[in-house]
Amino acid sequence: MERSPVKGSNSISVDQPSAPSDPPDQPQVAHTKLDPGSGGQPAGPGAAGEALAVLTSFGRRLLVLVPVYLAGAMGLSVGFVLFGLALYLGWRRVRDEKERSLRAARQLLDDEERLTAKTLYMSHRELPAWVSFPDVEKAEWLNKIVAQVWPFLGQYMEKLLAETVAPAVRGSNPHLQTFTFTRVELGEKPLRILGVKVHPGQNKEQILLDLNISYVGDVQIDVEVKKYFCKAGVKGMQLHGVLRVILEPLIGDLPIVGAVSMFFIRRPTLDINWTGMTNLLDIPGLSSLSDTMIMDSIAAFLVLPNRLLVPLVPDLQDVAQLRSPLPRGIVRIHLLAARGLSSKDKYVKGLIEGKSDPYALVRVGTQTFCSRVIDEELNPQWRETYEVMVHEVPGQEIEVEVFDKDPDKDDFLGRMKLDVGKVLQAGVLDDWFPLQGGQGQIHLKLEWLSLLPDAEKLEQVLQWNRGVSSRPEPPSAAILVVYLDRAQDLPMVTSKFCSLQLKKGNKEPNPVVQLSVQDVTQESKAVYSTNCPVWEEAFRFFLQDPRSQELDVQVKDDSRALTLGALTLPLARLLSAPELILDQWFQLSSSGPNSRLYMKIVMRILYLDSSDVCFPTVPGTPGAWDPDTESPQIGSSVDAPPRPCHTTPDNHFGTENVLRIHVLEAQDLIAKDRFLGGLVKGKSDPYVKLKLAGRSFRSRVVREDLNPRWNEVFEVIVTSIPGQALDVEVFDKDLDKDDFLGRCKVSLTAVLNSGFLDEWLTLEEVPSGRLHLRLERLTPHPTAAELEEVLQVNSLIQTQKSAELAAALLSVYLERAEDLPLRKGTKPPSPYATLTVGDTSHKTKTVSQTSAPVWDESASFLIRKPNTESLELQVRDEGAGTLGSLSLPLSELLEADQLCLDRWFTLNNSQGQVLLRAQLGILVSQHSGVEAHSHSYSHSSSSLIEEPELSGGLPQGTSSAPELRQRLTHGDSPLEASAGPLGQVKLTVWYYSEERKLISIVHSCRALRQNGRDPPDPYVSLILLPDKNRGTKRKTSQKKRTLNPEFNERFEWELPLDEALRRKLDVSVKSSSSFMSRERELLGKVQLDLAEIDLSQGAAQWYDLMEDKSNS
Repeated sequence: MERSPVKGSNSISVDQPSAPSDPPDQPQVAHTKLDPGSGGQPAGPGAAGEALAVLTSFGRRLLVLVPVYLAGAMGLSVGFVLFGLALYLGWRRVRDEKERSLRAARQLLDDEERLTAKTLYMSHRELPAWVSFPDVEKAEWLNKIVAQVWPFLGQYMEKLLAETVAPAVRGSNPHLQTFTFTRVELGEKPLRILGVKVHPGQNKEQILLDLNISYVGDVQIDVEVKKYFCKAGVKGMQLHGVLRVILEPLIGDLPIVGAVSMFFIRRPTLDINWTGMTNLLDIPGLSSLSDTMIMDSIAAFLVLPNRLLVPLVPDLQDVAQLRSPLPRGIVRIHLLAARGLSSKDKYVKGLIEGKSDPYALVRVGTQTFCSRVIDEELNPQWRETYEVMVHEVPGQEIEVEVFDKDPDKDDFLGRMKLDVGKVLQAGVLDDWFPLQGGQGQIHLKLEWLSLLPDAEKLEQVLQWNRGVSSRPEPPSAAILVVYLDRAQDLPMVTSKFCSLQLKKGNKEPNPVVQLSVQDVTQESKAVYSTNCPVWEEAFRFFLQDPRSQELDVQVKDDSRALTLGALTLPLARLLSAPELILDQWFQLSSSGPNSRLYMKIVMRILYLDSSDVCFPTVPGTPGAWDPDTESPQIGSSVDAPPRPCHTTPDNHFGTENVLRIHVLEAQDLIAKDRFLGGLVKGKSDPYVKLKLAGRSFRSRVVREDLNPRWNEVFEVIVTSIPGQALDVEVFDKDLDKDDFLGRCKVSLTAVLNSGFLDEWLTLEEVPSGRLHLRLERLTPHPTAAELEEVLQVNSLIQTQKSAELAAALLSVYLERAEDLPLRKGTKPPSPYATLTVGDTSHKTKTVSQTSAPVWDESASFLIRKPNTESLELQVRDEGAGTLGSLSLPLSELLEADQLCLDRWFTLNNSQGQVLLRAQLGILVSQHSGVEAHSHSYSHSSSSLIEEPELSGGLPQGTSSAPELRQRLTHGDSPLEASAGPLGQVKLTVWYYSEERKLISIVHSCRALRQNGRDPPDPYVSLILLPDKNRGTKRKTSQKKRTLNPEFNERFEWELPLDEALRRKLDVSVKSSSSFMSRERELLGKVQLDLAEIDLSQGAAQWYDLMEDKSNS
């Protein structure tokens, strides 16, 4: 009777978990109570259990020595023992890592919100999607439903495996007759949906969902083949990925949704913890191999382009189209080059640094391509082209990884990812992309090819493809999609092909279909034991020329030894079919009399939209990009194509805009300067750095100011490629390292769409500070009528600290040259060309060994003074000398139709010619803030002719373009009044209210008086009266021996408007008497009362020069 409490206490300690306050690792035997009358011995059952545990542990350790004993008994060397030990340690390490990963993942999913808040420092990859992306919603209600359904799903899975899968496995092989599932448990950890993203507006007849799923389960599935005493199984598994669910079609009857399609956009990550005999799969090497094989099996039916379709209504139309829809489009990927890659090769144990042997892996979904290896090069040129099918937009990504080829393990050099939706939006995307996880950039040209059911486009596409160089495969003109549905009445397999274990006679075949186009063959799955198989599979092929290619279909038994039927279909039949579709039964040859195959065959032409590319009109003419084109060599027997009369640039040529960036001021910047060891707090010396389109700009430094005003203008040529941004950083200039004062980023999308942006931008990553920027998009106009207006406006808004503003944009497309001189009279040169305007140059690629090179390159230049600048072109031989040159004055473009010249130009000092297109676009500012009114009347100093008042005051905003064009006219009209006896001076006087500055531009003088034998050396002096000090005096440069000097110089005085209206501007035209004399001869002067001038009108006017009355 005394032992009863002891038994009860002992059973409680064994069957129930410890109290929460107990240490987790405290052994449960510590709770066992001792019987006072038993001499301190533990209870009988407890002692027996302890003894059994000790014996079991000893036995396991003894078993470890068995391999050593067997190796010695068999006379094997110690190497075998060591190899086995290494194999066991590797298996144990992989096993422990998997268990550790499972525990960590379970802990994260058990308390997701708490761990997320606690570990916000984790990388983006570790955070759930609803934290990382604001458009992903957290669907906790869905997880509660899944958790409720999970046990019943486990019952269904157990029933499915036991009643359906197990019999199928037993029937597939005689050796598996005793195969059975001994345990099927999905566990207590259900699948979790970390986030749901809905894609609205993609298609009105479907609902598109992306489910970010994560399964970290304690699933346990054990199988056994009793005949061979073989046990295996899975205990624990992780699966993470994005599952896309498409509900389509939407119908007007219950259940509203006709079918559900599910697939993974990208391969999910998988980690499996094996048990039993499959423990061997955790051995290093086999572990990754087994997971990859399982992922391949999953990808075969659940990763794009494969998908799982679940019809929800009977007799659903177009099931094949839903199960395997046509691709959304084709992306042609030109892998051109890379630059600035990191060096990975080392020699002499790292003492000598080499280069790298880079190659690239291009991946879109399950489609993967590998480029060739470029040895010893950090700036490789691949020039390879790949074509990939895109099935889902948005969602699929283009991924490029760059590696350094090594004998052992290849080194990672970086990767880039790009959503194919950006390619669809742009049409053609040609850019350098930065490599993440490494250094350098990769150059890709991406083209979106639409799928058109129009056979008339084929000839145009074929003509275009003939001018496009593509390797390793030629460019495709179309795609072919074959929906293999079913077959009927296939012949039976005769006895000579039957297995020896079967009875003699005929048996039903296991048909499989092989489809081939040219040298590409694809194969269907095998359908067992039927002569009326149903496959319901889709196959896709690229076609180079559908007019001459054929589709070959072979129906075979799964042994591939017997052909059950064949079919050859010329693809030219599809070109005459409606919508390029054949949907019918096809009779099989070399088969039974009633054997036939049902297929739906669809062809689509690959078309690069005409808005994205200009198709060549001459066969063989290079297209938009042809990196390896070489013209026929001198003496070649190949017939050259007809000589084109005009260039054929792509559609992006001449579509650039100019972005004018006005950096105005900043406020509330943080103080970084410290003195006396930090005891005295100073200010900052701020400056601004701008980065856009591969170019960098830097403003001047403003000393000791936390509210600096820069008032600087920068200009950069931009394209309409989406995703561009202006990066702005503010720094404090120091002697050693400049201090960071903040940054901000401006997306160019809004600026390029609206044309103007004027905002105060808050500086990020600092406590305070904001920056005032004004951005304007300038679109080139192909007319010279506005040029004088633009030059006038630019002279008014020009700031002293900035470069001269551009008045036009010059776009040059250099296509080719012909008849270049031979090197030493016999050998063809290796020519390249340089295009130069001012101090800006562009160098083309070098085309080796030809006198008729094709460059097919374009360049753009900012033009300040189109009337006086010129385009300089030089054609040079690599390493030899000049082959010819050309100088094209831009004034010729101003006189041309649409400001464009497109023709052959003869080179100077050479018999060669170049084919180029040069077009000019005038940059008209719609937001200059100038209200100009110029009628170029002549005015005397005593009385100015009154003009109609067009504005009641200074401009408060910006003037419209029509108003600007109406008010700005050329000042040298033939209707102008004649000059006075002393001549005239042309001035612009304007108050720039936004900058709080009085601006005067001295343009020129005319008809000056000549007092001596030689013409004067004139200059203009300006004084802002009544003060006569250095701060109010300005003067132009001196012109030599002329009566009509041109100055075009700008001067500024910073003062408020009310003060400017109280002053007078004294303008004197003077001439130096002699080189040694300091005396100045006054040629004439004019004094302007600023209160009598409308300073809001930036007008250039002629003023009569008068004698100096103060000296008379």
